[in-house]
Amino acid sequence: MSPKEMIKYELQVKNLAKSFCHGQKQVLKDINLEAHEGECIGILGDNGCGKSTLLSVLAGILKPDSGTVLWNGQKYSCKQQPRKHADIIGYVPQECPLIEELTAKDNLKLWYCDSPLSMEQELSEGFLGMLGIPDFLNVLVKHMSGGMKKRLSIGCAMAYNPHVLLLDEPGASLDLICKERIEVYLKEYKRQRNIILLATHEEREINLCDRIYILKNGVLLPFAYDGNIHTLISRFS
Repeated sequence: MSPKEMIKYELQVKNLAKSFCHGQKQVLKDINLEAHEGECIGILGDNGCGKSTLLSVLAGILKPDSGTVLWNGQKYSCKQQPRKHADIIGYVPQECPLIEELTAKDNLKLWYCDSPLSMEQELSEGFLGMLGIPDFLNVLVKHMSGGMKKRLSIGCAMAYNPHVLLLDEPGASLDLICKERIEVYLKEYKRQRNIILLATHEEREINLCDRIYILKNGVLLPFAYDGNIHTLISRFS
């Protein structure tokens, strides 16, 4: 086993807090979380509870008021070490991050221009192929279905082969075939020792998760999910 293979990947979030409106609206309060290689962590909660805010902070889009994010026990700066951050974290927001006037291929070229991965190889035998992106490679984003856009967004987020994938409700409003493609991809991504943090409302995606947390009133608490979706939903109220 090589030294790289012996590394146990771990993401740690310690005492993270975030407020808006000059501190008057506290969305996240003392958030603590650990995620280990090969895990999918589900973040559940009502609309507006702060799930998207949490993922945006971890993605480096928003700056936290306090707290730290550690990768393999080491703190790093999203701003000062952008390449290292890209190697660690890929982010797929709810909103489409693609350029609507370009094709799938041209969007991929923008993301993969400095990538250590070969876009062509990924399309033929890698994750991009698994996501079915070759089927609509020359289609303009503005003419794509929601499922095509979501799969392409995931493909772009994987440009630097990150070890952590942040997904904000990836299956929302998608058809069953597209959901299945994404599910197959996520299972393979996990199998390769990577980590997924998944904000979701969907039972199918919840069943992909190894551990569940509920975000309520700014506090993140673990929940022992036994497959009873009604018990889980009751914890939101």
